[in-house]
Amino acid sequence: MTSFRDRVRGVVASTALGDAMGAPIEKLTYEGIKSQYGRVESIMTRWHKMDLPADVRLGRVRGDGIVTDDTLMTVALINVYMTEGRHLDAYDMGNEFVKEIAFRKTFVPELNQETYIIDRLFYPEKYIFMRHVLANCDPREGGIGNMVNCGAAMYIAPIGIVNAGHPKAAYDEAILFAMGHQVSYGLEAAGVLAACVAKAFEPGVTVDDIVETAVSLAKDGTKAAIEELTDKARALRTERDNMDKVIAEFQAIMLKYSPMGDDVSRHIDKVGVPSNHYTPSRLWSIEELPMALAFIVLNDGDYYRSMLDGVNSGRDTDSIGVMAGVILGAMYGHEVIKASDIEQLNKVNRLDLFAIADRFSDMAANIIKDDLRAHEARRSILE
Repeated sequence: MTSFRDRVRGVVASTALGDAMGAPIEKLTYEGIKSQYGRVESIMTRWHKMDLPADVRLGRVRGDGIVTDDTLMTVALINVYMTEGRHLDAYDMGNEFVKEIAFRKTFVPELNQETYIIDRLFYPEKYIFMRHVLANCDPREGGIGNMVNCGAAMYIAPIGIVNAGHPKAAYDEAILFAMGHQVSYGLEAAGVLAACVAKAFEPGVTVDDIVETAVSLAKDGTKAAIEELTDKARALRTERDNMDKVIAEFQAIMLKYSPMGDDVSRHIDKVGVPSNHYTPSRLWSIEELPMALAFIVLNDGDYYRSMLDGVNSGRDTDSIGVMAGVILGAMYGHEVIKASDIEQLNKVNRLDLFAIADRFSDMAANIIKDDLRAHEARRSILE
């Protein structure tokens, strides 16, 4: 039987693995990946921008296992739990989480130096600092006005761990915490992904069980996108080797819930031009979570193929890889991950993924035990 510790290792290591798989091809279209790479099959991939001048790539390096902000912020959230030793909410976003990303240095692999995570973050994640530190907002209103994206969902998996086996509690805590960062369907995705991770910890859980959990908790466009994409994935299982068809049908569905399509890069010609990109809506969804779930369904939970199909679909490749990875890592535990991948991830990123996971699993187990004691104490109310 896969232990709780093994599953936590699976989540933490899969965060880094999915991140590193997708990072070298992030923002390329499906066709762009096909033309430049054929198909990415491992973390040992050269970044498509690596030959550009340093100023063009903002001094960053990627490829061969290097992770991005998805992993760094996941570890930062783990560190908040290690400090607080309890469940979290938006006030912790405005306190310890801000300290983790903006005031405590760590090794940032893309910059190849010890620095602050915020030096690497994209603007909607830097918004955390602006709102909580500079604007001194009510922590529960921290996400108001932000660009709606997957920025909260990409690092939310630790909340699923501390609520393992209790998806609704994971959903609620993720919403309470991430409302200090995100709004609308960006916030909703964080809640649903945390719930999926919590459900995946249950022994004997199936892919259908996880999708059912996601659908039962998701709201509005997020719910509709997950339902429609996973239904399509089931229908396409016999044709899963025909990736041209799979991607075309998945992305055609997703276009109803996310208007960007392949237009995910920012450039001067878009400045001042009105659009609905990244704006709040009850009818829309981020792309990454429904796509990750769809590839898990398409491949009936096959660990590597689900993640690799996801990253090869294009656009926000690293976050799709992360979201598929954390769900499957919780299902299977770390044994499903190649030892060579763990070794490379640790070496190039100066991490010890299992040590991070083991410390966190002890803390998460204590939080869960506290919850169980509190639950038992409530029995006296009915006596």
